[in-house]
Amino acid sequence: MENARMSQVLKFNFLVFLLILLKAEGFFVPITYIENAVAKGAVCLDGTPPAYHFDKGTGSGINNWFVHVEGGGWCNNVTTCLARKSTRLGSSKEMAKQVAFSGLLSDKENLNPDFYNWNRIKVRYCDGASFTGDVEEVDSDTNLHFRGARVFGAVIEDLMAKGMKNAENAILSGCSAGGLTSILHCDRFGALVPASAKVKCLSDAGYFINTKDVSGAQHIEKFYSQVVETHGSAKNLPRSCTSRLSPGLCFFPQYVVSQITTPIFFVNAAYDSWQIKNILAPGVADPHGRWHSCKLDINNCSADQLDVMQGFRSDFLRALAVVGNTSSKGMFIDSCYAHCQTEMQETWLRSDSPVLQKTTIAKAVGDWYFDRSPFHQIDCPYPCNPTCHNRVFEPDNPTKNATNVPNNTTNGTSNTSSSATRVSFPHLSKEVS
Repeated sequence: MENARMSQVLKFNFLVFLLILLKAEGFFVPITYIENAVAKGAVCLDGTPPAYHFDKGTGSGINNWFVHVEGGGWCNNVTTCLARKSTRLGSSKEMAKQVAFSGLLSDKENLNPDFYNWNRIKVRYCDGASFTGDVEEVDSDTNLHFRGARVFGAVIEDLMAKGMKNAENAILSGCSAGGLTSILHCDRFGALVPASAKVKCLSDAGYFINTKDVSGAQHIEKFYSQVVETHGSAKNLPRSCTSRLSPGLCFFPQYVVSQITTPIFFVNAAYDSWQIKNILAPGVADPHGRWHSCKLDINNCSADQLDVMQGFRSDFLRALAVVGNTSSKGMFIDSCYAHCQTEMQETWLRSDSPVLQKTTIAKAVGDWYFDRSPFHQIDCPYPCNPTCHNRVFEPDNPTKNATNVPNNTTNGTSNTSSSATRVSFPHLSKEVS
């Protein structure tokens, strides 16, 4: 009883600490609904209008635009999409009315020196297929709308009307499933904004790889194929890929990025916690739960499990090799056990942020975008980097943590509003209803 009481006190104290930290490092931005998108069929899974959060640029940043796409996994069939339909990942009715902007969305010059005064937008994710789906028919029994590609178009059109048509600089970025969006739609974004604008893309934790799980099965390849088939995504995937490979494979960045012509930067952990938990060791491949403790905290992993994770890193780097080493394509690949590092202030830019070559993610991205210097760094193997903020997940309810999803990888959320830290703490969403 005493331990339980102490645990509640610690959680309350940590909540107070986070709220104080948020006041210092972030701020809340209200939601905007695109009501006129409904008539165009550009809607969330449940038919509600798409939405975003928009903080207007000021001063020298008034014609610069940073469009950041929220993460949130995928749904691969009617059953899993129905499960999302009544959540914030499938309905704008369920979305928080305000969300916190920090990290690359911060409006403070000392916390986000290159982009603090830009127009900064967080696009809410509610289609379940990284904004690629487009199925005209709607089943009256399920009322599921697979219209992600239309939603992406409607968001860009709305932002163009609000001033992005005058953009001088523009970035499309995203985290997790949103990071995959920024890869798959990078060239499309480049074609939609003014031709005179300087346009680049940024993918954070969006480089999901096609590899076998610990049982030897190609679990993620099958899953992505089902996502593409369910949402009718094939026609909205890069034709440079679908002309060569099956559409399901073209959901993987490794088969797409070599053909992207718009400059793009990749931020990723070589031991991405979401991919370790859901691609390498999903529950379906680990029926006895031998990986459970390891996935919660990398410090709990056995020597054999760490060897397997080193093998995953090798697979990841092989898949990444197709990016090449040109100045138009940058990368910051650290050796952390993490997922999504640009939205959180502590991993974007702070005195204790992860660094490669003494460079933070914020500086690496800024230097690359403004052509001050290229950045193309891959970290040494775990555990070589003492600046890492390795994720630690709650053992009592891991599915509520930011990057965890059910064992079948179907209804995940990549809500990066909770912090990536070196210690465990309760999941606290920086959203206000």
